[in-house]
Amino acid sequence: MPRSERSPLLLAGLLAGMGVAHFAAPRTFDAIIPRALPGSPRTWTYASGVAELALAAGVALPRTRKAAALATGAFFVGVFPANVQMALDWRHRPAPLKAAAFGRLPLQVPLVLWARSVAGAARRGGVAQDMEGRS
Repeated sequence: MPRSERSPLLLAGLLAGMGVAHFAAPRTFDAIIPRALPGSPRTWTYASGVAELALAAGVALPRTRKAAALATGAFFVGVFPANVQMALDWRHRPAPLKAAAFGRLPLQVPLVLWARSVAGAARRGGVAQDMEGRS
C-alpha cells in the first residue's frame, strides 16, 4: 500500500485509539481538562472522545476525508489548551513525567500538519477520482 493511502488510515487509527482511550480511562483525561471550561470535566472527556471517533471515521472514508482531515487539524489546535494544562499541572512531577507532559506541546504542530497533508492529498485524489468516474 503506497504511503499516500496509508497516511489517512494511520491518522484515523490514531484518532480512533485516542477516542476509545477517552472512554476506557476517562480519569486520565478528566485531569487535563482546563478548569476554565464550564461543566464537568467528564462531559468534556466524553465529548472529545466522541469527536475523535467521528473524525476517525471521516478520515477513514475517502468521500469525507478532506473535510474530516481539515476538522481534525482544527481539533488538534482546539485541544492544545488541555496539553498546556497538563504541562502546568505536571511541572512538579518526576522528570520523565514532566518531560512527557512538556513534550506533548510541540507534537501538536506535526499533528496539525499531518491532518492538512491528508486533506490536501484527499483533494488531489478526489479530483482524479471524479475525472475517472466521468470517463
